[in-house]
Amino acid sequence: MRFDLITIFPEFFAGPLEHGIVRRAREAGLIEVHVQDSREFTKDRHRTVDDRPFGGGEGMVMKPEPLFEAVEALLGRGVGDARAQTESDARTAIVLLSAAGKRFTQETARRYRELERMIFICGRYEGVDERVAEHLATEEISIGDFVLSGGELPAMLVVDAVTRLLPGALGNEASAQNESFADDGLGQQLNEFRRSSASLASVAYVKKFYETLDVRQGLLDYPHYTRPAEYRGWTVPEVLIGGNHEEIREWRQAMAFEKTLRNRPDLLNTALLSKVERDLRKP
Repeated sequence: MRFDLITIFPEFFAGPLEHGIVRRAREAGLIEVHVQDSREFTKDRHRTVDDRPFGGGEGMVMKPEPLFEAVEALLGRGVGDARAQTESDARTAIVLLSAAGKRFTQETARRYRELERMIFICGRYEGVDERVAEHLATEEISIGDFVLSGGELPAMLVVDAVTRLLPGALGNEASAQNESFADDGLGQQLNEFRRSSASLASVAYVKKFYETLDVRQGLLDYPHYTRPAEYRGWTVPEVLIGGNHEEIREWRQAMAFEKTLRNRPDLLNTALLSKVERDLRKP
């Protein structure tokens, strides 16, 4: 898989690309990463990539010409209107990183995993000329409801999230299957979670939850512990030391459920949980 990163700060990526899973994936030939300086496609001696916005307003906006020409140079052809993709373009995504984009999720990462090539446009200043979003990018992506100084950090986060899903990128393939958000199934019907009178963190409730689901879906990862078994008076839960694998499995299920309920209740499907409660109350 190939990643192209279009930026005005190419040196930014020197560090992130040389560490961890991304570095190993590059060395193994699983991914190829190319960093493109968009200033190479400017026409003036100052290498200007931004200008004042029409209609007035604070700040500067990134010009469309360098970005269009950078993408076209990488593709080796004109792009026309990227939204009108041909069938041959279906394996390539041109992604604009923007605070106004759609939320990036694990499901998005899984979809990107199936591509052959991703071209990232890293915005800066007050934003990017809207014609880039409308006619060059195939998608506009945000990593969260906050504003950053540019698209370089978000682009690197997406590269990392997608790379770790590629076959062979992780030493243990089960790691990607057992992480938080390994399956977003419950996130499809987000709703404010209603705390019930049932004992939500009880083993019976959680076991019924998993039986109804049949698979682990949409929960955060369970807590992890390592040596020393006691640190500053805080001890590792006894169940993890006892050696009973079934008890450990049930404890991890319960703790994953409890942690999701505490930190991300939006991931839990209200309707499904209500069904579990009703089943538990049956005589």
